[in-house]
Amino acid sequence: MRNKAIAKQRQSGFTLIELMIVVAIVGILASVAVPAYSDYTVRAKVTEAVSAVAPVKASIADYYYSNGSLPGSSDDAGLDGSPSGIDSVVGGSYATDVIQSISVGSDPSNGTITVSLQELGSGVSSGDTLVFIPNVGSNGQITWDCDAAQGDGTLADRYAPANCRGDDSAT
Repeated sequence: MRNKAIAKQRQSGFTLIELMIVVAIVGILASVAVPAYSDYTVRAKVTEAVSAVAPVKASIADYYYSNGSLPGSSDDAGLDGSPSGIDSVVGGSYATDVIQSISVGSDPSNGTITVSLQELGSGVSSGDTLVFIPNVGSNGQITWDCDAAQGDGTLADRYAPANCRGDDSAT
């Protein structure tokens, strides 16, 4: 009688094959998710560089509205030296853990802002650049073109913001 009771008992739980299938599925999902997340974190860091350019754009606009022309250097744009209370700005470099330097120059035109990045992991080397080129409209309005690798910059397009990819992207 006792043998019949044991024989009718069903074993519950997962078999080894079922567990191996679950582990394989989790492994496949992880192999897709980890590189995507890695790219996402690099793009998020690059966004800091785009945000840091806003006050530099304002400084260039101030110079233009005061002088009628775009500045040809960081000094002309008022970016030399450290503003009071900000130690990370040395000679207008605006260095952070993401940004190596921000400079204003005349290549390809006066008022061009070049943002050099620090090494941000695979794909972004120290010195890779995003370039912001000013365009003055007939009404005096300044618009900005942002270039990565396909334009005047060197940052790989896959890490650049969408408005900086390609040659005809305006911000």
